[in-house]
Amino acid sequence: MVTLLRPAVSRFSLCALSSLYSVVAALPSILLGMMWHAPVAAQAMPAIAQPASTRELLEDARRRLLENTPDAELGENSGQDAFAAYRLGPGDTLFVNVLRFPDLSFQNTIDLEGSMLIPLVGAMTLEGLTVAAAREQIRIALDQFIVDPQVDVILIAQRPVQVTLLGEVVRPGLYPLAAPQLSVALVSAGGATTRADLRTVRVRRQLVDGSIVEKDVDLFTPLQTASPIPDLQLADGDTIVVPTLTANADYDRNLIARSTLAQPQINVRVLNYATGARGGGSIGNVQLPNGSSFVDAIATLSLDLGSADLRNIALVRFDVQQGKAVSQELDGKKALMGDQSQNPMLEHNDVIVVGRNFVARVTYALNNFTQPFRDILGFVLFFQSLVDSASNLFAPAGSSSKD
Repeated sequence: MVTLLRPAVSRFSLCALSSLYSVVAALPSILLGMMWHAPVAAQAMPAIAQPASTRELLEDARRRLLENTPDAELGENSGQDAFAAYRLGPGDTLFVNVLRFPDLSFQNTIDLEGSMLIPLVGAMTLEGLTVAAAREQIRIALDQFIVDPQVDVILIAQRPVQVTLLGEVVRPGLYPLAAPQLSVALVSAGGATTRADLRTVRVRRQLVDGSIVEKDVDLFTPLQTASPIPDLQLADGDTIVVPTLTANADYDRNLIARSTLAQPQINVRVLNYATGARGGGSIGNVQLPNGSSFVDAIATLSLDLGSADLRNIALVRFDVQQGKAVSQELDGKKALMGDQSQNPMLEHNDVIVVGRNFVARVTYALNNFTQPFRDILGFVLFFQSLVDSASNLFAPAGSSSKD
């Protein structure tokens, strides 16, 4: 029996042709819709960024590290934090240990441009970063080449530090320091003078962003209470200002004078025409340990206590506050007998005049023949002129220089 299939095939073909016709008829509308929504879709889809170079990634990481440091904030606490964190600079030597990759571990020194060569990475700028920030930047750089790098950075050699000392130090100026401690800086400048106020030694520092921060350090209280000196690490370019002691300050100057923070020696000028002085009359300088008293100077002069006019001695000193020379009459014999009121502590550039007549002549010259001293230099030069021409100024021609 034969079955005829043609009518079914014909019905299928007619349905297919009808569907195809519907699609073709709707095709223009579909194309117009796609063209209409294409700009909107293009705006909604974000553009795919081109991959940045390794150097751009490192510079971006360094910028973010600097911005995240406390120094970027201008608050009060940021200035204090600036003195606690050490900043790397040219001359610092670092050891970088990369765990699990010993071939990548190295030791190197930051060059004059503030950069260091890193294996696989190349030159990297580390100047101005803390050790912790440098470790993070190196880790980010190595992460481009190895998986999850573990990095340790150790500062094994600190660069030499040069600081500026101003104020009440013996020799103000620029000083390179082998050890970046405040006490080392003071000793390098010859020590603090007898007019220095060590309670508020000011350290001024310029940060990476150009701002200036200051910190006051108290060096007097640790000496008074036998406590540790504040641990302040100086940085290259710091400025240290030692202020002048005010007239009415409650301050133990003897304690400072006997410490290692003060100048070790003081110069005292002696004008002595007293009979019986060692080697006859003398005019010159006596060098004494800082903290010496009037009695110590008398002992250094080796005066003949039987014949010397010890009851008529003048101590002449330049008063910075008044801007002039002031004199104090002292009784040497009472001082030797233990009278502390007659035994003041001596200061650098003090002048001791021995002998009643000579004291009167020097006092007369100070009151009548001189202009007010501008500073300690004028005071010193005045007495230097007395040393150079004392016989002409204070004795008649042809006479002996005796009281």
